[in-house]
Amino acid sequence: MAEVRDAEVTIVGGGAIGCAVAYVLAGAGYRDIQVVEQGELAGATSAQAAGLVGQVRATRERCLLAMSSVAMYSRIERETGYPADWRQTGSVRIATTAERVAEFQALAATARSAGLEVEFLSPARLAELCPMLDTARARAALWCPTDGYLQPSSLVTAYARAARDRGVTFATHTAVTGLNVADGAVTGIRTSRRAVATEMVINAAGPWAGAVARLAGLDLPVVPVRHEYFVTGPVAGWHSSLPVLRIPDLRLYVRAEGPGILCGGWEPDGLSLDPRQVAIGQDLAVAPDWDVLSGFAVDFASLAPAVTQTEVRAVFRGFPAFSPDGRFIVGPVPGLRGFVMAGACNAHGVSGSAGLAQHVLESLQPDPSPYVRSLSPRRFLPRTWDWESARDQAEQVYENYYSLPASRRPRPVASSTGPELPPLAGTGLSGRMIISTPKGWSPWVVPLKARLW
Repeated sequence: MAEVRDAEVTIVGGGAIGCAVAYVLAGAGYRDIQVVEQGELAGATSAQAAGLVGQVRATRERCLLAMSSVAMYSRIERETGYPADWRQTGSVRIATTAERVAEFQALAATARSAGLEVEFLSPARLAELCPMLDTARARAALWCPTDGYLQPSSLVTAYARAARDRGVTFATHTAVTGLNVADGAVTGIRTSRRAVATEMVINAAGPWAGAVARLAGLDLPVVPVRHEYFVTGPVAGWHSSLPVLRIPDLRLYVRAEGPGILCGGWEPDGLSLDPRQVAIGQDLAVAPDWDVLSGFAVDFASLAPAVTQTEVRAVFRGFPAFSPDGRFIVGPVPGLRGFVMAGACNAHGVSGSAGLAQHVLESLQPDPSPYVRSLSPRRFLPRTWDWESARDQAEQVYENYYSLPASRRPRPVASSTGPELPPLAGTGLSGRMIISTPKGWSPWVVPLKARLW
């Protein structure tokens, strides 16, 4: 990896968004780009992502963004020679209530208006595509044949290698500690290694993006909200070519991870970190929440009982960044020339990275589209909002990801370290949990099966 240096463009953050922006900007003619990352590339939030890529969205603009991402994932290996481990398995959304069927009909109409192929499956076709499920409760199933999933670390590696081929340099293990500003414009950055000159800083720091913005004297409501999922050991009938599943009435998403099951969901009581307390370089590790994970498993067992009859191999969890209005924060910051946001991805940082990078590029042009202009950080500046309301609204965005309208309840607030695991020695129960890290498996191994199920 290169040392931090003077550069025309400096991207802060080496996750999916930062590396995608580097790749796209270099392809658009920007010739002097560096990425500065406080740890390893894809070493934080991106590494914890499930990698699902879905194109069926509530708005035409979001459909088009996701379709743009899928188009890139389908061609990136062919164009660059670097694999993203993209599997175009298709996806199935399953409705179990009449209200959800109506929502699916609206989603299908929106998808078709964007040119996305979708269809409602017959019971026989659903059973054919998903033989591992008990589909008796399904009232409707919406199929998108061009959806799929990828391996986040492979995608980030592909972006980074292809960007490096275009002249981008990467300075890892380098934390940004300050910004230099003169006459209303960015002139450089200060880092844990040295100060360098730069004309443009693109803030793609994920859940740390708010802390990077504060270096410029800006308050932006980038709220880290906890998200987690588990992966089981091998289960009969599961393999990597099965469709991705979304069961919004159960708040769940599911896919195969090799011969195992990857199962996650959207908690009804979101847990966030106070953005004002998140510092650059701070470890945002959090212990698994067994009650939440067991809820996911028990709910999915109504469609696939085998999920509770196997060991859990890993839990992945992190703090993706959300905004109060559920829209990305993308584009130049008014009043500070050369400072550009690429944040608050609302858990779409990996899946939507290619499309989001295109939005960042478009935002730098003289006349971006109305949709890209609507993503501007301008909507939060100057600050007329309060932090507690912004945080509460960001949690609601998370909670309502799959929800039909519902009332909310008061919720506790997460700490950045999470609770300690209580010992389970002497229970005589089978099963083991291996907690994953971005670099592989941790030596922290504890009995789990009884706690999860």
